[in-house]
Amino acid sequence: MRRRLTIAAAAVSAFVLGLLGPAGVAVAGPVGTAAGFEDDDANLVPQASINFDWNSFSPATWTGTAPTRSASKVTSGWAFTGLEDWQATTSDSGFAGGTKQDTTCPTVGTQKASNKDDLKRVYVASKTVGSDVFLTLAWVRIPQNTTSSSAHVAFEFNKGTTSCGAGSGGLVQRSAGDMLIVYDFEGGGTPVLKLSRWITSGACEVGSNSAPCWSVATTLSSGVAEAAVNTGSTALDTVAPSNETLGLHEFGEAGINLTAAGVFAPGVCEGFGKAYAVSRSSGQSSTAQMKDLVGPGNVNIRNCGSVAVTKLGSDGGSQAGAVFTLYSGANTSGTVVGTCTVQANGACTPLFADLPVGTYTLDETTVPAGYDKDPTLPFTFSVAAGETKTLTFTDPARPATVNVQKQDDLGAAVPGAVFTLYTGANTSGTVVGTCTTDAAGVCQPPFTNLAPGTYTIDETTTPTGYAKDASLPLTFSVVRGETKNLSFTNPRTFKVIVLVCRESDSTLYPSPVTIDGQAAGNTLSSAQATTAGLSEAALCGIATGQRGGLQTGNHAASPIGIS
Repeated sequence: MRRRLTIAAAAVSAFVLGLLGPAGVAVAGPVGTAAGFEDDDANLVPQASINFDWNSFSPATWTGTAPTRSASKVTSGWAFTGLEDWQATTSDSGFAGGTKQDTTCPTVGTQKASNKDDLKRVYVASKTVGSDVFLTLAWVRIPQNTTSSSAHVAFEFNKGTTSCGAGSGGLVQRSAGDMLIVYDFEGGGTPVLKLSRWITSGACEVGSNSAPCWSVATTLSSGVAEAAVNTGSTALDTVAPSNETLGLHEFGEAGINLTAAGVFAPGVCEGFGKAYAVSRSSGQSSTAQMKDLVGPGNVNIRNCGSVAVTKLGSDGGSQAGAVFTLYSGANTSGTVVGTCTVQANGACTPLFADLPVGTYTLDETTVPAGYDKDPTLPFTFSVAAGETKTLTFTDPARPATVNVQKQDDLGAAVPGAVFTLYTGANTSGTVVGTCTTDAAGVCQPPFTNLAPGTYTIDETTTPTGYAKDASLPLTFSVVRGETKNLSFTNPRTFKVIVLVCRESDSTLYPSPVTIDGQAAGNTLSSAQATTAGLSEAALCGIATGQRGGLQTGNHAASPIGIS
């Protein structure tokens, strides 16, 4: 069995070189064990007892145009980014001669890299385990001409997104706190990892330079970082665009506990969104020239998370103006973290960003008129490092109600009237329902659970002795949550009885009658009175003053006009 090798030199801190134990069991170092990633066995293959390595991301979908494709994937909480590069060609991307690590926004051109400096892929993955943010790195280079080729690869991670401009190959401008990890492998033994931060004041790694620059590098010690190169056996790479067996010295990897390395301080949110790798001529930053460039590409390495809130209405109505409040902890009694306001497109702004890992509760503290709060609110959830959690809530539209009241022209209740409600602007719409007025003139049941819109109401049964309100049918609109009260007046109706008696013999005389300008038939005849059992003598014997409005005298009998 191959044993671990420990470098104990004072100038560099030791790394644990994870090797294979009996029966193909991975022997991981402390960083890989804590992270759950075989970061120092240099073989890419998942093996017991961790069972997670670079090939755990396969199959990965590589997009773009070969040979500069990229891939991203999240597996078991690990966020993976793969970047591909030109190989053994003058079309390869690289830096102009003399470019050093401190050079800001260097010019990127095309050139063929030397054999040992020609990278064809780099891999980056990150995950938060507990309170620690772990970063794993890997590089793949072309087949080597010698069996002891050194490798010097710098991985740069940037916070900002402002482009360096034309001729920079997509690089972004550096900002304070950017991170540089230099991977130095001298052709044998254990690789050494060094960490620098971009500073705007203070001492530089290259003593002759002045800030802004890369800070004096810190050599990462065992327990903070570990690394290995496949010096003893080939390695099968299945996360590559196509499966590939890598020869000796063609693959190197590392694992770093960024929290233990001091990159992420407790309670301070920090993150990196861009990364690239560059091979260097040596491990000495003061003299090393930048060679083959791979990337840049997008990464998401953060010790904090963010929450994006989207708001919908059940009826598709605008939710603009709704306010959400975020609290720390498992309920709304926690400290207020912040608020966001819903815009016309449903997005709540600003985004809840830079949230330390933990538990939060979100509530809608201002609900738009006409809506009820989503029943799932308040909502408690957790945020992981690097996570952008998207939450969507739907407020149910509050239904409208229509109440109907019926009275007569003296204000008295009119029972027994039936009202029918239709959708739309006339009575040809769909019947929504009916109600009947009770003894108090209230139409029961009220029209409830109405969606916002236009409706038409009509009195479809009018009680005897009353005329329908002249405003009916009535078309109206309701909005969300509205209670509309409608009142209608049915005027009382009266009989007009006209008797025409011939004074000479006190007999009934049938005479045409016009009422309000409309022909109303003939007055009662003697025969009709006899059939009805009415006394003709008694009817014609009614004297003036015995009934209101009664008139006698000399009047023409044909026709009688009443208005």
